[in-house]
Amino acid sequence: MAETNPNLSPEEIITKAYQASDKGDYSTAEKYWNELLEQYPENPAVWSNRGNTKVGQNKFEEAIADYSKSIELAPEQPDSYLNRGATLEVMGRFDEAIADYNHLLELNPKDAGAYNNRGNAEAGLGLWEAALEDYHHAADMVPNFAFARINYALTLYQTGQTQEALRNLRNLVRKYPKFADARAALAAVLWEQGQRGEAESNWVSVIGLDSRYKDIDWVTTVRRWPPAMVDALDKFLHLQ
Repeated sequence: MAETNPNLSPEEIITKAYQASDKGDYSTAEKYWNELLEQYPENPAVWSNRGNTKVGQNKFEEAIADYSKSIELAPEQPDSYLNRGATLEVMGRFDEAIADYNHLLELNPKDAGAYNNRGNAEAGLGLWEAALEDYHHAADMVPNFAFARINYALTLYQTGQTQEALRNLRNLVRKYPKFADARAALAAVLWEQGQRGEAESNWVSVIGLDSRYKDIDWVTTVRRWPPAMVDALDKFLHLQ
């Protein structure tokens, strides 16, 4: 693990911190941000960036504390609300996450990421219609926001709008042929629809792109597909 250098300028420390994070060395990145905090304890961006490194180490409570300090120092800056909200989601604290996204959207009503993330938190609470509306809004705001579009399609399926979900999934796969999430969902829906050859063809592509979709626990708890989509994929995986 790299050691920090006390003779570096603040700009060099920032560069080193980002380089360490890019390599996945979040522990070293955290040390660099610690150095900066010793020099600039009132800088909200440094607190927020250190929070990011703690998320990378699964130190979620500590990350929340850093984001909260950043918000305390700069309550009108949106990034820390987004980061804290996302971390709260990981912890299953969906109501608190929604509160952060609501505040962010008060600051910036055009933040498509906040709408998508609020949809994720609403989905975590089983508020499918609210999630559907937020995903749709995010996708309308940024037409190339692929994750908002896949979330919208998955939630369409959850709310029983199977054909519209299928149409959206086909469009996504057509536009983003290497988008494993969309192909996996398409394979599951096609299997449920009895279109088994096409389902299996899409699944071959999924495995070549991202084999994690074979793990139903990962799909459920990490990717957090809606229950109806998880059930469809589970049936496909077990060829029911």
